[in-house]
Amino acid sequence: MAVAAFSSVYCVGLRKSDTHLLFGSGFAFPSKRLSVSSKAFKPMAALTAASAVGISETFDELRKRRVALIPYITAGDPDLPTTAEALKVLDSCGSDIIELGLPYSDPLADGPVIQAAATRSLARGTNFDAVISMLREVLPQLSCPVSLFSYYNPILKRGIGKFMTIIKDAGVKGLVVPDVPLEETEILRMESSKNNIELVLFTTPTTPTDRMKSIVSASEGFVYLVSSVGVTGTRTNVSALVQTLLQDIKQATSKPVAVGFGISKPEHVKQVAEWGADGVIVGSAMVKVLGEAKSPEEGLKELETFTKSLKAALI
Repeated sequence: MAVAAFSSVYCVGLRKSDTHLLFGSGFAFPSKRLSVSSKAFKPMAALTAASAVGISETFDELRKRRVALIPYITAGDPDLPTTAEALKVLDSCGSDIIELGLPYSDPLADGPVIQAAATRSLARGTNFDAVISMLREVLPQLSCPVSLFSYYNPILKRGIGKFMTIIKDAGVKGLVVPDVPLEETEILRMESSKNNIELVLFTTPTTPTDRMKSIVSASEGFVYLVSSVGVTGTRTNVSALVQTLLQDIKQATSKPVAVGFGISKPEHVKQVAEWGADGVIVGSAMVKVLGEAKSPEEGLKELETFTKSLKAALI
């Protein structure tokens, strides 16, 4: 994957000097880049497009009655046909929004589970064009909106405006870019707005109050609250600090707030919902179910069971 040059990598919502607070001081860059095949996913028969509602509209409806379940999976792990089926499973099990991660060779915000998934996906030849081809065929079949989780370099590679047009035409409704600071999101926000793509921004436990207010003001769709310092990954408990952070954010904005990073069990989902979150994001646990299954078919069955258990915790 071609990579644009940066002197350092930042995270949305953090000052450049504070990036280590999210990523942790022990992160090591991969020593070797993986080559990516241009082989495209073979699509299913064309379907009549049915435009899903956007992220904001979804939350507007959900806030009247319940908390949103937002699962995350990595595109192409274990392969793109399984990803296509996984999207359908997640939708049929009552997911309200789905985050789909574009595999990337240097996933700085991600822990070992999602890093490994990205590595497997890239090794199988997954690339942006193949993911988009798959999404064009699958998204018309879903009732919930899909948001892409992409690092900045793949976006820059194609040009920000072109990238936004491509994902919009595929039916994508939202975008999360974890390695761009607030100060450098102006063009992203402008181009996403032109294409009706809602750009979701992060705030973290270490984000100063004034900066948090600027972030929530600029974020679209919802505000992504990172539950703990560090990278993504399953954790034993959710920090009680999340309850205070939710209260602080909700004093600053009426926008919905979804909590992610470390949410991996039905009890976590229930706890965060009781603390006042409008949505819960479950990533590594979902990716692990698919990635560690003995077969794609078994992984899809386990994904269905797990998703239903999370959904039940929100009812």
